[in-house]
Amino acid sequence: MDIYLDANATTPVLPQARQAALAVMAEDFGNPSSVHSTGLKARAWVDDVRARARRVLGAERGQLLFVSGATEGIQTAVVSALHSARERGLQWQCLLYGATEHKAVPEALRHWNALLGLNLEVLAIPVGSDGRHDLVWLRQHAPRAALVCTMAANNETGVISDLDGIAQALQGSPALWMVDGVQALGKMPLRLAERGIDYAPFSGHKLYAPKGIGMLYVREGAPFTPLLTGGGQEGALRAGTENMSGIAALGAVLAALEDGVTFQPHDQLVRYRDQLAAALKQAFPGLVFNAPLERCLPTTLNFSVPGLSSKLLLDLFDAAEVHVSGGSACSAAKAQPSPVLQAMGLPEAQAAGSVRLSFGPVVDARFVDEACARIRVCGESLRQSCLDATVPGQGAPADGLTRFVVDGACCYLLADAASRQAVVIDPLPELTERLAQWLACQAYTLVAVLDTHSHGDHASSAGELRDSVGVANMTGAPIDALGWPVGAEALTLGARRLTRLPTPGHTADAHTLLLHVHGTLQLAFVGDTVLPGALGRSDFAQSAPKAFAGSLCTLRDAVGLDTLLLPAHDYDDQFATTLGVEIAAQPLLAAVLSGEMGAEAFAAAKAQLELNLGLTAYQTVACGAQVGARCEAAARDLSPADLLQWLQAQPNLQLVDVREAYEQRLGNVPWPDDAAAMQAVPLSRLPEALPRWLRNANQGPVVFFCRSGSRSAQAARALRRLGHAQAFSLRGGLALWPRAAGVAVDAALAI
Repeated sequence: MDIYLDANATTPVLPQARQAALAVMAEDFGNPSSVHSTGLKARAWVDDVRARARRVLGAERGQLLFVSGATEGIQTAVVSALHSARERGLQWQCLLYGATEHKAVPEALRHWNALLGLNLEVLAIPVGSDGRHDLVWLRQHAPRAALVCTMAANNETGVISDLDGIAQALQGSPALWMVDGVQALGKMPLRLAERGIDYAPFSGHKLYAPKGIGMLYVREGAPFTPLLTGGGQEGALRAGTENMSGIAALGAVLAALEDGVTFQPHDQLVRYRDQLAAALKQAFPGLVFNAPLERCLPTTLNFSVPGLSSKLLLDLFDAAEVHVSGGSACSAAKAQPSPVLQAMGLPEAQAAGSVRLSFGPVVDARFVDEACARIRVCGESLRQSCLDATVPGQGAPADGLTRFVVDGACCYLLADAASRQAVVIDPLPELTERLAQWLACQAYTLVAVLDTHSHGDHASSAGELRDSVGVANMTGAPIDALGWPVGAEALTLGARRLTRLPTPGHTADAHTLLLHVHGTLQLAFVGDTVLPGALGRSDFAQSAPKAFAGSLCTLRDAVGLDTLLLPAHDYDDQFATTLGVEIAAQPLLAAVLSGEMGAEAFAAAKAQLELNLGLTAYQTVACGAQVGARCEAAARDLSPADLLQWLQAQPNLQLVDVREAYEQRLGNVPWPDDAAAMQAVPLSRLPEALPRWLRNANQGPVVFFCRSGSRSAQAARALRRLGHAQAFSLRGGLALWPRAAGVAVDAALAI
């Protein structure tokens, strides 16, 4: 079964809520505004749910509106408060919101502030390292504020706001007060009327009701301006025919809150949270919690694991069918540090690597036990992959080529299992700790750290890596500035042999490293001489532009047109290229290799291309200039239904799992029993596997798959660009694969 631990994003619909919604749609489907009996029954539903909501929220007085969700409630509250501020004409100076607020709040403030012409200063209330508001700051600024917006509990960290302290800080201030109650509903008492809260929006789908239904509380006497007008519904406060099925479902959830049975009591939720926290600490010994647990909702854990990205952790958990998130669901797709954690003062790496685990208050002991078991398995998989810096791994010795990418820059690790030796090519400073950890975990000897050239966009970290690990120079000779042993013709790792070819141009000291396996040229590390779709720029101080043309001819003579070239930069996830592919894409390259253009003309043409060359998408120095028209091979996606048919009709079909090894260990792929043979080629190992598929392009289609379809689409595009016409990706990945069609994924509780 899936272990869903992203309840702060949304929850499944409670069974009794589904039943209530269906009953209204089938039987009491009337329009509450109608005066006949069917309409009166519908009106009775609405009134009953509203009365129940008042009891749950402690809001016997004031308005309680049914809205589409928290976003509409926030917009309505903000426009009501700001319209009132404009009408009252006082000397307002600012609008205040908590620095950790959901982005819907500050964006609503800025939008209506500008639209209503108030032009007030919009200020964030600072928070401490515990995520709670700075009440001293708030007390100083509240007297000049028209509106103050805070959360009852934070959606990312679970931190519970000091609502009583905020209420005291606002005493004597004319400011109106909105409290986002979305995450608090059903998890903590709000006492809305008692605390003097003016507005409080709620969203049903955060607590087992369907999406599209919510509530807005408005204190008696608080100013109100309808956001939607025209139909007179909700006492003319919110126009639009009522969402009867949503209201009925929400009513069932509120009834469950009152029954004292459906939802777990607070103390039990705390015990479940502590159990999950202990499992996380056991799985990831270096883990840190990003907010103090004693000040958080008992259903939310936010943590980071030093040295591991949130993406890696999300992929790892998802492979074990444990579904967590990287923060707010509204921004989880963006690879940026959490603004919430940044506001709390956490280091950028810690904020960027954060993971949120959240569960709903109806979970039971069996669910939590299973979640803990799978979390521990995730930790074991990391250790076997040598990704846990605190615990040595016991994985099988790695063999072959692994690619690492940081902001478009590529680093390669060449490992030989037989000799337990390794070479690092074009090291990156961000990877020093990870590479050192991997080498120590695998007990491999690092025999060389090589640069293909002196880099223009970063300082080489070769010396740092050598100092960190220690290098057993296999030749015993001193090394040159790029790490190559002086006088050595080759470096040998078992059946693998590296030789070096001078290819000046991008830099005067540039070299290409040629990899031979069992005496056959396999591929070439070309640095920034040739990039997919581009040639390395030659306008750096250390460049040799007039030597570039000759180097390209030398490279062609050494490797031919079909040998795979691995670049030092890959800005578009193309992985590799060949001179044959680039000649077709780059007229300038074709001209120089055909002899139509000499070295001087080539250097001049490149200089024109490199004028005013901008930064990359990663805001780093671009090490290559696009030459000729951009030509990308589109990925050809197969739907799950298409692939099911192909599995029966294509006997030569090759299935390739491009998830990383730490994901692949966590379960079987749910293909039918008679599916084609499957290969495991992690995306980081793709460059080494590409030549095999290119040599055997006539042996049938290759279908790549991963968790979501993103990485497999990259692999398919790369292979198609290199000339393999039958490279495909499974659209939506395993996330959309019909489980009923295959074998259920095993949680693999014992690796």
